[in-house]
Parts: sequence; structure tokens; C-alpha cells
Amino acid sequence: MCWSATADLVAGTGIAAVGVVCVVRLRRARDLPLGALPLLLGTHQIIESAVWRSGGGAGAATLAWAVVALPLLAVWVPFGVRLAAPPSVRSRLVVPGVVGLATSVVLAYFLGTRPVTAEIRGHTLGYVLDLPHAPLIVAGYLLATVGSLLLGGDPLFRLLGGLVAAGAAVCAALWRLEFISTWCAFAAVAAVVMLAWVRRRPEGPPPPRMSGARSPASR
Repeated sequence: MCWSATADLVAGTGIAAVGVVCVVRLRRARDLPLGALPLLLGTHQIIESAVWRSGGGAGAATLAWAVVALPLLAVWVPFGVRLAAPPSVRSRLVVPGVVGLATSVVLAYFLGTRPVTAEIRGHTLGYVLDLPHAPLIVAGYLLATVGSLLLGGDPLFRLLGGLVAAGAAVCAALWRLEFISTWCAFAAVAAVVMLAWVRRRPEGPPPPRMSGARSPASR
């Protein structure tokens, strides 16, 4: 992923398909935001394939990609984790949620007031947005997303958080200028872990029987 338009499209379609399976299998409304994360990230990769095909620049596809990558994920992940987490750990997820909300507001403001552009750099895309105090904003972003997963009280959450944290470190070291693009690609791959989490979620109550219906034994 992130190596070409075709790679983004194929990978994004696969991740989105996993997301559809997750959403269909879930029975509790509280689990849906987090269960839909692979669907969101798969769609995100598909959007990036459009950025590739447009040659980068500052078009609608670039802006849509940035909205998902920056303000939306910063708030989606921590609140999705908090909704799905057991009651005993929700209090410790307040801080990542508040930090995520604040980070999302800041990022949304700068996306609305400053241009974001994409540049094709070999086999990666670099996204450029003039952010003041960028290290502080990135720290808040990672605390909200990775931090909430590590504190979510589920072993698969911790696995996913560890994978994303490792991916962020590797991408920052190897592709410094393309950090956001390559990190989100890694996050999309790691989102497949969500399917294992969904398979473990409790089933919902059976559908109510229609009045007047008789069981085969009573016939």
C-alpha cells in the first residue's frame, strides 16, 4: 500500500471487505464504531488511490484523505475504544478521549484555514500541511489513537496498539517526509486484527418470535 494507485486500491478494497464483515457480525451498538474502523481505513486507502491518479496536488481527493487521516481518526479511535471497552476501564480512557477531541479540533481548524497538498515522491505520497507546533500535535494524535488502544483493557486492543506504535516508529525512521501516509497504510493493515476482536464479541439477543407463530413441535 502507498506504493501505487493500484496497490492502494487493491489493499483498500480488501480492508474495506474485512470491515463489512466486522459490521455485519456485530450485534451491540456500542461495538459498531470500533468494528467499523477497518471499513473506514479501507475507504481511506481507496481515496488515496484517487490522489495517486490525480497526480497529487490540492484537489478534493487530497482534502478528503487528510480529513480522515487527521481530525477524524484522532477522535474516532479513542471514543470507539471507550464505547467498546468494559466499564471497569472506561475511566482511564477519558484522557485519550479528551486529547483526541482537542487534537481533532486543532487539526480540523488548520485543514479549514490552510491548504494541504500531496506530492508523489517515488513510490510514496507525501502530504504537506503547515502545522505550527507539529511535534506537540503528533504527540497528542498518537496518545489519542495508540494510547487508547493500549489502555482499552482487551489483549487484542493492546496487540493492535503495539502494531500501530511499531509501524509509526518504523515509518518515522525510514520515510520521514512520508510519515502520515505510510503510517496510515500500516494502520490499515493492522486493522485486520479487528476481525479477530469482532469474532469474540458477544452475540446479541435472538430476534423476537412473531405473535401467533407456532413451533414445529406444537403443530
